[in-house]
Amino acid sequence: MSKDEVFNKIADIIADRFEIDRDKITPQLNFKTDLDADSIDFVEFILELEDTFGAEISDEAAENLNTVGEAVDYIVANTDSK
Repeated sequence: MSKDEVFNKIADIIADRFEIDRDKITPQLNFKTDLDADSIDFVEFILELEDTFGAEISDEAAENLNTVGEAVDYIVANTDSK
């Protein structure tokens, strides 16, 4: 799966989960500041990423995912769907 495909899937999840216009989602979008996601929202989002991509995201790795771009890079680097 290409980086663009991963980005598009993550953007679709964010648009649906956080009720944000899909066109406003960029790699620089910050989960905590731009989406105003609380810890429960973020954990649910991480679980959805795990389900969608078949990836396991440790708590430590999740804490370091601040932007959409970082999430895309993590998924691409840590799944077999490259």
